Amino acid sequence: MEEEAIRCDEILAEGQVMGVPSAPFHLRVNHPTRPDKACRLGYKAKQGYVVYRVRVRRGGRKRPVPKVNPAHNAISNDPRINWICNPVHKHRELRGLTSAGKKYRGLRGNGHLHHKAQPSRRANWKRNNTHSLRLYR
Repeated sequence: MEEEAIRCDEILAEGQVMGVPSAPFHLRVNHPTRPDKACRLGYKAKQGYVVYRVRVRRGGRKRPVPKVNPAHNAISNDPRINWICNPVHKHRELRGLTSAGKKYRGLRGNGHLHHKAQPSRRANWKRNNTHSLRLYR
């Protein structure tokens, strides 16, 4: 019994489980494996676009993610794409401004039923649960 546990720990220490090597959590690929899907996600076959395959924890799926290098001359000279070179668009993915980020934050809906999600659920909760009292009352 103890030998099997030691062997299992040795395998886990090497980064392998049941003989399958662990893949890195993000990997740059030269070209997308599914060009049609990559084009739907915003990929263009030109200089300045790179594709990363990113590991997703749930289900172990990997999804190619197109990224744009805003410092590349081919991107800054293209009038359809160079909006991303403006300083206001730095780290859009960290602030939840991409399409996936807005979907996660619940900002896709319109109308009075979606007021609780805007500008953010946290700001709405804080506004509704904070008393603002006058100084002399």
